[in-house]
Amino acid sequence: MRPKSELYQKEQEEIIQKIIDILELDDQNSVTLHELDNNHEKQQKILDLLPDIRKYFSYSYIGPLMYPDKSKRVYLSIVKQLTKQKYNIINREVTINKIRTRRYTFELK
Repeated sequence: MRPKSELYQKEQEEIIQKIIDILELDDQNSVTLHELDNNHEKQQKILDLLPDIRKYFSYSYIGPLMYPDKSKRVYLSIVKQLTKQKYNIINREVTINKIRTRRYTFELK
């Protein structure tokens, strides 16, 4: 049996692009954790992709997809695990308006 990465390569790339579009990266190709945590619309859009993700990706390596009730930020796990196929994700701590948060920068591989 062929792996899902071979069978559904086109669909996987489309889902990754949808995730990047949902994130609405800034001019530095980045997004902050604070912004994601406070934007419930983006969170819901990412979570709405779950049926497609389960269909086109092997998700046994993404714990929060198997046990979403045990995870705090399922949407963040989805973003980090799926986009790393196409992007290098650099995260660093930043302070914005006296709020400490993480900035995730996405660089094409």
